Amino acid sequence: MSIIRWNPAISALGRWPNIWDEEDFPTFNRANNLDVYETQDEVVVKANVAGVPAEKVDVTYDKGVLWIQANAEESSEEDKKHYSRSSWSYSYKVAVPGEIDENLDPAAEVEDGVIKVTFKKSPASKPKKLQVSQKGKSKS
Repeated sequence: MSIIRWNPAISALGRWPNIWDEEDFPTFNRANNLDVYETQDEVVVKANVAGVPAEKVDVTYDKGVLWIQANAEESSEEDKKHYSRSSWSYSYKVAVPGEIDENLDPAAEVEDGVIKVTFKKSPASKPKKLQVSQKGKSKS
């Protein structure tokens, strides 16, 4: 067993929370709000827009970048003393990966508080099956 000198400064710094740790600061983890994935024929982007109706969601696709903005407000006035107001705002910008077929417009739909934007891949980007042949054996 070796003896290690105690340093109070290093000991105190070891207890500071890491801002990238999900358990210390769960509000900094935005990974659950945006999902980007590819299938054989499509690139799909899903984003959380809970509480915002479809007509209040604005989607823009320009030069390979998808921008989703959603805003909604709700207010109620029960009487002169009680007034409440709520608002929701979402903004996502993401570079869409892969080779997208620019001749086809992406499809966008909102369901259960999630917007799904689907891009069709270009035929050139789809995988091609190659034929494998046997090369003749040389005689020795």
